[in-house]
Amino acid sequence: MLSKGQNVPLPDDVDRIDVVIGWTESEIEVDASALLLGADRRVGSDADFIFYNQPESTDGSVRFLGTSATEEGAQARIAIDLSAVPDSVHTVALAGSVGVGTFGDLGKLALRVVDAAGLSLAEYVTADATMESAFVFGEIYRRGGAWKVRAVGQGWESGLAGLAKDFGVDVDDAEPETGCTEPDSAPASEPDPAAPVEPVAAEPDGQPQQAPASGARASGQGRGVRTAKRALKKAKPLEFRLAELDTWQPARLFSVVGVGAGEEQERRATSALIGTMQAVRPFARAVCARMGAPVGAFEGYVEVQYERGESKVIPDAVLKVSRGSRVWTGLLEVKTGNGKLKRDQLESYLDVARKKKYDAVVSLSNDVPASPGELPVEVDRRKLAKVALRHLSWAEVAHEARMLLSHGGIDNELQAWILGEFLRYLDHPRSGATEFVDMGRHWVAVRDSVTAGTLRAGDQKALTVADTWVSLSRHLALRLTAELGVTVKHILPRRHRSDPAARNAAVAERLAADGTFEAVLRIPDTAGDLVVIADVRTNKVRCRTVLDAPNEGSSGRRMSWLLRQLEDAPGDVQVEAVFSERGNEACEHLATVRANPKVLTDGRSGAIVSFSLEQTFPMGNRRAGTAASFISSVTSATDAFYGSVVQPLRGWVPAAPKQPEQVQSEAAASTE
Repeated sequence: MLSKGQNVPLPDDVDRIDVVIGWTESEIEVDASALLLGADRRVGSDADFIFYNQPESTDGSVRFLGTSATEEGAQARIAIDLSAVPDSVHTVALAGSVGVGTFGDLGKLALRVVDAAGLSLAEYVTADATMESAFVFGEIYRRGGAWKVRAVGQGWESGLAGLAKDFGVDVDDAEPETGCTEPDSAPASEPDPAAPVEPVAAEPDGQPQQAPASGARASGQGRGVRTAKRALKKAKPLEFRLAELDTWQPARLFSVVGVGAGEEQERRATSALIGTMQAVRPFARAVCARMGAPVGAFEGYVEVQYERGESKVIPDAVLKVSRGSRVWTGLLEVKTGNGKLKRDQLESYLDVARKKKYDAVVSLSNDVPASPGELPVEVDRRKLAKVALRHLSWAEVAHEARMLLSHGGIDNELQAWILGEFLRYLDHPRSGATEFVDMGRHWVAVRDSVTAGTLRAGDQKALTVADTWVSLSRHLALRLTAELGVTVKHILPRRHRSDPAARNAAVAERLAADGTFEAVLRIPDTAGDLVVIADVRTNKVRCRTVLDAPNEGSSGRRMSWLLRQLEDAPGDVQVEAVFSERGNEACEHLATVRANPKVLTDGRSGAIVSFSLEQTFPMGNRRAGTAASFISSVTSATDAFYGSVVQPLRGWVPAAPKQPEQVQSEAAASTE
C-alpha cells in the first residue's frame, strides 16, 4: 500500500498492466484517463491524451477500457503495454474525472496496478479529495531503464478539461455546428483519426507532484480534443403489426430449433455472439472492454486452426479489433451448459498466442468468478508474461446486452432488434448460456452436513461451496444492475476483496457455525442495503433492510411515515422498531401493525431511531435447475423483496428550516 509521494518498482518481467481506479461511496461515475508525458511533463500532441472520447494512443500502448461494476463498487480501467510505450514518453499520468459532483462526494478512492492475471502490484488509497472534479492519482514512470509506480494525489477543480489543458492538451468543448451529424454506425467514443496534432518543445524534467502551467499551442493545431460526453440515445424497438392473430410469432434471428448439446451448442452460441458483436458495435465495445481490447472495428472468425508442434489447436474463435495501424488479437475458448474449462487447453492457447504475438486468451463459460479478475482455472503464471488471460461469464455478456437495450447506448432500431434477438437466444434453456444455475457437485454433501450439524469450517467441500455462494451473490448484483440500470454493488469486507482464500474461509466458518450464507447488496437511491440470508438449517431465505426513522415527531408519527410507504407491501413482512433506549425493540408482522399502529409503541420509552424490515421465503434445496433449486429460490426472493419492500422506501428528508415569522405564526395559531 503506497502513501502519497511514495513509489515502488514494477517487476522486470511484467510488460502488460491494467490501472484500475475504484470508488465505493457514491453512484457518481468516475472516468479514467491517461496522459503520455515527455521529459517536459507535457503531452507531445493531443493524441497523447487517452480518455473516453479518445480511447487509445496512436501506437496502441495505452488504452481506456471503460467502467464496470464490481463487488467493491465501481471501477474505471486503463490498459498499458509497457513494452510498446515510445521512448519519448517518460511518464504516464493516471487521472480520473467526474462530470457531476466532486471527488469529495466519493469517499475513499483507490488506484490499483495489476498484472495480466489480476495480481495486485501496487495500490494507493486516498480520502483527501474535497471540491476537485479531476484528480491525478498516480503515475507510471521510467527511471534507469525500469518502470516505477508513484502515488501522486493532486486535484483540479476545473474538471477534466482544466487538467488536460495544464498538461498541454488543446481542448475545444465548443458546441458543434448544427447540420453536422454522424452516421448511425459510427462509435460515439472514437476520435477523429484525421485531426492534426503538433508536438511541443521539450524542457527539463519537472517534479511529478506539480502540474505544469498552461501554455500556448502551436499555430495551426486544429480543432483540439472534445472532453464533453455525448448523450446516450435509446432506439425504439421494431414493431411487427401485420399478424392476423395474436398466436402468430415473428421469425427468430437465432433459432434454437435442432440445438443439441456439447460441441454443437458451443458452436451455435459462439456464432451468435460473434455475429451480434459484428452487427452491433456498442455491444462489441462493451464486451471487448471486459476482455481488455481497445475500442475499434471488431471482426471474429470461428474454428481457426493453428499448428502446435505435431498437433493442431482449434480455439472456438479468433477475435480481432483494429484501430489505426494496430490490431488487437484474442483467442476465445467457449463452454456452455455444464462444460468446464480445462487448464491444459487454456495453456495450449496461451502458447499459440505467445508464438503469434497475440494479446490475450479469453475464456467464456457459465462460471461466474466470485470477484472481477479471478479465473475459474489456475494456469502456469509463467505463460502470462506476454499474454493476458481473461475470463467472461455468459451472465456478464447478457448483462451488457440488457444494459444497452434498457438504458441507452443504441440509437439504431435494427441494431436494437438484433441485440434483442441475441438476448432472447441466450435466455432460452437450449442455448446452454445459463446465467447461474448450479451450486456445484459438493452442494448436496455440504447441505446435508449442515443439517446434520457435522460440517466443519475447514472442510474443502465447504470452502468450494462458499466460493460458489459469493459467485451467486455477484450474480444477484449483476442481474439487478442490468434490470435497474444503476450499479448494484455486492458489499464485501475490504480484507476479503483481494484475498479469496480468507473470504471463502469466513463464509465457510459462518456456514458451519449457524448454517447461513449472507449477501449484502447496495442499490443506489434506496433507503437501506438489501441483505439476503439463506438459512440451510431451516430451509428459509430471509431478506432484510434497515432504514433510519425520522429524527423528529413522536414515535406514532414515525410509524405512520413508514406505513404510508409500505401501503402495498405483503402483510407477512416483519416490522421491527428500534428505540433510542438501548436494548428496547419491538417486532410484529406488517398486517398486525396496520390494524393497530400502536402495537409497537405502547409502553415503550424513548423514540424510534430505526426500522428493520424482514420477509421470509421458502428455500429450494436442489443443486441446480429452474424449479425447486436453491439458486432459483434465492433469486426470486431477492427480486420479490426488492420490488415490494425496498423499492417503495425513501429515506427521511427533514423539512426546510422555517423563517422566524412563520414559526411565530404557527405557534400563535396553535394557541387559538
